[in-house]
Amino acid sequence: MTTTRQPRDTPLPADAPLARELLDGLAEAVLTTDETGRVTLLNAMAVRLLPEVAVGTELSRCPVAALAHAVTSDADRFDADHHGRRLRGARRRLVGHRFVWYVRDVTEEHDRSDALRAERARTAFLGEAGNRLGTSLHRDEVLRATTTLAVPYLADVAVVLPRPATSAEPHGRWTRHADGEPTPTSGPAPATLTSTVPVLAEALAGDLTEPVPWQDGAFTDLATMLPPGFGAPGAVLVCPMPGADGSAGALLLVRRTGRAGFDEREIELAREFAARAGAALATADLHGEQAHLARVLQASLLPPELPAVPGVTVAGGYRAAGDTLRIGGDFYEVFPHPRGALFALGDVCGRGVSAAVLTGRVRQSLQTLRLVEQRPLELIHLLNRALFDAPDAARRSQFTTLLLGSLDRGPTGVDVRIAGGGHPAPLLVTTDGTVTSVPVGGTAVGALTAARFAETRVHLDPGDLLLAYTDGVTEARGPRDAEMFGEARLRAALGSAAGQPPAALIDLVLQEVDDWLDGQAHDDIAMLAVRASVPS
Repeated sequence: MTTTRQPRDTPLPADAPLARELLDGLAEAVLTTDETGRVTLLNAMAVRLLPEVAVGTELSRCPVAALAHAVTSDADRFDADHHGRRLRGARRRLVGHRFVWYVRDVTEEHDRSDALRAERARTAFLGEAGNRLGTSLHRDEVLRATTTLAVPYLADVAVVLPRPATSAEPHGRWTRHADGEPTPTSGPAPATLTSTVPVLAEALAGDLTEPVPWQDGAFTDLATMLPPGFGAPGAVLVCPMPGADGSAGALLLVRRTGRAGFDEREIELAREFAARAGAALATADLHGEQAHLARVLQASLLPPELPAVPGVTVAGGYRAAGDTLRIGGDFYEVFPHPRGALFALGDVCGRGVSAAVLTGRVRQSLQTLRLVEQRPLELIHLLNRALFDAPDAARRSQFTTLLLGSLDRGPTGVDVRIAGGGHPAPLLVTTDGTVTSVPVGGTAVGALTAARFAETRVHLDPGDLLLAYTDGVTEARGPRDAEMFGEARLRAALGSAAGQPPAALIDLVLQEVDDWLDGQAHDDIAMLAVRASVPS
């Protein structure tokens, strides 16, 4: 039996029941055109998606503008929004200048793509907000970052009303950024603002937990915070900015008339953004309070400006281990009295703030005790007892090494009495450059209730200099083999600077120690130089 095969390019008859059933069962629209561009066939999905198109319709003039434009421009694809649906079509050429169009409903696919792009944009926005707000530790920086981030992504104008920091500004100040403005601006908030803008008072008080949108409100006082010529707001979103202990402020997002209002996703995004901004603002306020406290403590703990003492020239040098607060455990003091002066130089055990606290205690105790006792050995015993009598003495294990001396002017120079509490011996530098140690001895102050302290005496002829220093000088370690600066290098530096003013000598020693360290970390350093005046 002989079988005749139909050529592959021979189409099935359009009215064949099987062909029609197959075409109507497709999930995409199919329509064909003849040589003149008129529709010759539509399947069921084509009738559903393109009800304006019928057999005989000339596609170049059909009501679907995107499809008509594709036909006239001889394009093989088109995208169109039609009857609330997103359509995407592709054309395939058939024999005899005929064409077939395949049209798909990609509405859901398009919506998913839009949702994905929106989510990516939301994630990118919150990521940038987290980076900028997380690195802003100053109040003004947070306010500027909050307003500039929100515009134009969330609104045309963003206004932040932080909770007033002081009672001096009961209504606070606003910070605003508008689309088109180069930088944020600020100004005082009107006294009646909270009564004219709905729920703003609740947001500032911490009673509002979710953003509240307002459309076409008559916000008279809000206009004073908007750019000139902005006009009436089309939509306003009041967002609470929660802080650590209540409200940190309120964020107002303002859109122009004609721009769509805030939908649910935008309100949720604004809520999350305002929460991050509130946390950053609360952190900045806390940082500001701590910085102010640190400055106050720093001013009280830094070495004082040395007073003038008749008959001698004094100079001090100080370098804290690390420059964060510039306070540490090394200290010096000079207390003038009618016959000369008392001086102290010490090194508290430890570093940083904890050492600085004990430093302050020692200095305050000396300030008080010197009023009743000015003999160095007796005074150091009183100081030791005072440290053990402190309320937290049983809980601490801190102590200080100390040199405590008195300067008494005489007819041929200065007599010096020095009491020691476990501190490195001071060095005597004579006018001829000779450097000798002045041993003192003793145990650390505050370490033992029955501590033993020692005392020695030395005479300074005119031009002689006595240098007291902490072990941060001699124990400074260089970058090579961690070798210490050592007393020998210190002596050499002092001998080369003999005859120079005390301040110049201390600067020289600090410079040589810095050169030796070559940028390495170091311990606290303190020095006090006393030189007997040369008669004029």
